[in-house]
Amino acid sequence: MSRPQVRFSHLDYNVADLLLAREFYDPLAEEFGWAVEGGGGDHVLYGNDSFKLCLVQVEPEYREAGFHRKRPGLNHLAFSVDSREAVDRFYREYLVPRGIPVLYDGPGTYAADIEYYAVFFEDPYRLKLEIVYAPRYINGSGACS
Repeated sequence: MSRPQVRFSHLDYNVADLLLAREFYDPLAEEFGWAVEGGGGDHVLYGNDSFKLCLVQVEPEYREAGFHRKRPGLNHLAFSVDSREAVDRFYREYLVPRGIPVLYDGPGTYAADIEYYAVFFEDPYRLKLEIVYAPRYINGSGACS
């Protein structure tokens, strides 16, 4: 019996304030070439042919619980690009002009044993986001960061 081909489908991300989240993610989605594929009063769906991200407004009783990437649960989302230059361009042309602070002193090499060049930053809720060029990592080599 053959195994099914499994690919990433989507991520639902619960946020405390959907309007604040959209102020951050709408321009980011446009930069990534994602379309707004749906939504309503309590959510918005961004996507392309290979990835969907749905921001969901949490119910009032859950807003105060908060999120922190160092607690158990989701740590970060990484988005792959085709070159080191694309990482640098995103940093220089997207993050810097918007005043979005970067983590770890900006773009750099983050794995000694493979080519892994990335820039890290956080969304308004402190979810760490990563733009990475790591061709061997995609093909099965590498470590989590």
